[in-house]
Amino acid sequence: MAKPIPHVVLFLLILSLPNSIFKLSYCNTILCSEIEKEALISFKQSLENPSNLLSSWNTSNCCNWNGVVCSNATGNVHQLHLQGDGLQGNINPSLLKLKHLKYLDLSRNNFDGRIPSFMGSLTRLEYLNLSRNGFYGKIPPTIGNLSRLHTLDLGRNYGGTELDVDSIEWLRGLSQLKHLNMNSVNLTKAAAHWMQVINALPSLIELRLSYCSLNFIFDPPSDDVNITSIAILDLSENKFESFAIPNWIFKQTNLVFLDLRDSEFRGSIPTISNITKLQYIDLSSNHLNSPFPDWLYSCKDLQFLSLSETSLQSRISNAIGNLTSLTTLDLSYSQPFGEIPTGIHKLCKLQKLVLSNNLLQGEISDIFGQMSDCFIGALTYLDLSDNQLSGEIPISLGKLSHLVILRLGRNRLIGNLPMSMGRLSNLEHLDVEYNMMTGVVTETHFANLTKLRTFSANGNHLTLKLSSTWNPPFQLDVLELGSWNLGAGSDIPSWLETQKSTLKYLDSSNIYITISNQFSGPLPRIGNGLYEINLSNNLFSGSISHFLCDVRDQTPALTNLHLGGNKLNGEIPDCWMKWPSLRMVNLSDNNFSGSIPNSIGTLTEMRSLNLYDNKLSGQIPISISNCTSLVKLDLSGNNLVGGIPIGIGTRLARLRFFILRSNNLIGTIPPSICHLNSLQIFDLSNNAFSGRIPSCVNNFTAMIVKRNLSDYIGGELDFSSYYIGNFLESASVATKGREAHYDSILSLVNNIDLSNNNLSGGILKELTSLVELISLNLSGNHLKGSIPKSIGDLKQLESLDLSRNALSGEMPKSFSSMSSLSYLNLSCNNLSGRIPESTQLRGMDASQFAGNNLCGPPLTRKCRGDDGGGEDAENKEDIQDDNSDIEWLYVVLSLGYAVGFSVCCTTLVLKKSWRRAYFGLVDRIWDKLYVLRY
Repeated sequence: MAKPIPHVVLFLLILSLPNSIFKLSYCNTILCSEIEKEALISFKQSLENPSNLLSSWNTSNCCNWNGVVCSNATGNVHQLHLQGDGLQGNINPSLLKLKHLKYLDLSRNNFDGRIPSFMGSLTRLEYLNLSRNGFYGKIPPTIGNLSRLHTLDLGRNYGGTELDVDSIEWLRGLSQLKHLNMNSVNLTKAAAHWMQVINALPSLIELRLSYCSLNFIFDPPSDDVNITSIAILDLSENKFESFAIPNWIFKQTNLVFLDLRDSEFRGSIPTISNITKLQYIDLSSNHLNSPFPDWLYSCKDLQFLSLSETSLQSRISNAIGNLTSLTTLDLSYSQPFGEIPTGIHKLCKLQKLVLSNNLLQGEISDIFGQMSDCFIGALTYLDLSDNQLSGEIPISLGKLSHLVILRLGRNRLIGNLPMSMGRLSNLEHLDVEYNMMTGVVTETHFANLTKLRTFSANGNHLTLKLSSTWNPPFQLDVLELGSWNLGAGSDIPSWLETQKSTLKYLDSSNIYITISNQFSGPLPRIGNGLYEINLSNNLFSGSISHFLCDVRDQTPALTNLHLGGNKLNGEIPDCWMKWPSLRMVNLSDNNFSGSIPNSIGTLTEMRSLNLYDNKLSGQIPISISNCTSLVKLDLSGNNLVGGIPIGIGTRLARLRFFILRSNNLIGTIPPSICHLNSLQIFDLSNNAFSGRIPSCVNNFTAMIVKRNLSDYIGGELDFSSYYIGNFLESASVATKGREAHYDSILSLVNNIDLSNNNLSGGILKELTSLVELISLNLSGNHLKGSIPKSIGDLKQLESLDLSRNALSGEMPKSFSSMSSLSYLNLSCNNLSGRIPESTQLRGMDASQFAGNNLCGPPLTRKCRGDDGGGEDAENKEDIQDDNSDIEWLYVVLSLGYAVGFSVCCTTLVLKKSWRRAYFGLVDRIWDKLYVLRY
């Protein structure tokens, strides 16, 4: 039986009951004030909310609305969490009525326009996040009034222009600020004093100023550094191109996150550091030239390390094994040399290892032949491509069961692919291209590769041996088997038919087959999902009408089509409108005839059109001017007639490589061509163009502006190579008296070739303003007048051919300053005078000056004033030769006279009767002369 409750206890319970009931009643009936509710409704009415995420904002108590947090004590609105709701429209000033608002998050919405200045009046705010919207214009300095703010995030706003500032002095008012994110805010106008302002924020823990156009940073004395609590520092993607990484950064003892990538820092990585708590460091894409810093090996908490695109130029120490927390290691393009240390096997948490494009060497089996179990179980991404690794791929790589990406291409690997590769069931990308591998690849190699999407194996000598009924377990996006032996027969293997629905890139160029050496017969049909196809340099023949015109169902996705170097013939079909996604078309080096179809003009996304070396006739279609994205147009080596359509100059503003060499084109060069200010190769040689060279050629500004390899890194032109998808663009030009082929440095080539036409007039002075021109060929025309004196301004010119014209006058002295000139041909003109003195000209062949009236080296003909003479050297030699002939005549005459006289004298002395007769004759002649005189 239960004990009765004591009366005292019962009395106390009764006394406390009203108080409990009151509290419960109070908690359940707290309402936001009517003023704040109306403010929120006004805020909502100013917004456009396509997702209707504020639908709950219609009940009586705003404290129950989505994203609204009220005080439990007073019911005042303290926080608004409205991030990522797709909100757009205007931010209503009604928010000012939320007098107790401490937290406002409007990030990841679609607000645009300027940040309202009234935000600076929300003086109780401690947290303000407006990031990842579309705000632009000036950041209102009134935000500096938010003295209680500890977090300010304005980063990554991408509006009509960008967020910027005139100054950031207003930040000094945020003395309690701990977290500051201004990523992508243009701080150009604050670049000179940003560090002084940031240094005035001693509570700062997180600083993110990525992509802010900062170009100044300094290294103050340690005693002057007030920001000593920094844990997160991001100064990436700025322009500190004249500065080393300051030492104060590496003295931040609390630093756990450091991102300085792509900021153009120079010099070395500091050798001393106090940042032992570091978990993330990215110094990639800077101009650093120091060895791998030893202090990094002691950062045992480090999880992410990237020094890619720097210049380490040192060995990777075996101490790398100390970084046992590492999940990502990227040293690509950083030039470490020697062998990969075996200590890397101790990195049991390593998921991504990227060591590509370096100078690493050694046997790959020594490095990955004996891997620890924990290393095998973690790795998902392995890139060792573009090194000097040798030997056979070890069987043990087949144990990397979690591997998704494996890149071993462009090394010195030999032997066969190990069959253990077939066990990599998670593998999606396999690259072994351009090694020296041999052997037979069978179905076993692909047995469990069900997720494989990319297989790149060009440039090996492997043989594929599959049954005729084999059905691949994968569906590929990219297949590259160039130079493989695919077995007997000349037809494309039947298993490729199974890949039609997914294959986006196919490279079967130069594939070897045991009977015909290359694929032959008609082109195969392709699937609608294919993005890129390369069937170049085979023996395909016949028409391509069925290939292009028999398109069914949906619109093909093909972007790049390379059928060059085959035996295809017939007319190019007029059904290009069915391929609107094409960006690159290469039908070069075939036997196509007929005219270029008008429907080619429907390819408005096309960037490269190569129809060179065919038998095409007719005129260049006017519709080609509709291909406004064209960067390269090469129609050389055909039988085209007519002139250049005017629209090419007025509409193809992106055109950089314009090649019409070796056709039958006529007419004048239209002045509209000068609108092509991006032009780098302009080749109209071997046609019948007439008239004058347009005087507006100085509008070819791409031939004026200096470009470097570094200008293209990460951009459209990566390392000056011009790629469209997976295709490396190339071009052939005549330079230095021969034909040169450019691909990897095509984007740095500037060439004008108007040779072998009927052009008249003079050589324009405007041509000499194209100071980045590398090759200029105007030979074989009817050009007259003198060579411009400013020809020496072309200091980058390597090849100049003005031969076979009617040029006159002297060679300008400025030729002497053309230090890059290695080929000059002025033969067959009417030039006269002295060849200017220079090392380059002296070393050239005399035949390149023949057919003129020039003198001086490299010609043997000396000029007036040479060797102390007063006459032209060659005339002087002629006179000397004539004098020599005259002197020999006198010698012969004298000898004859002397011999005759001596014979007569000798006869008179020896023969008495002749002597008497001779003197008697002399006496009688004398007597007669005497009688006649007197």
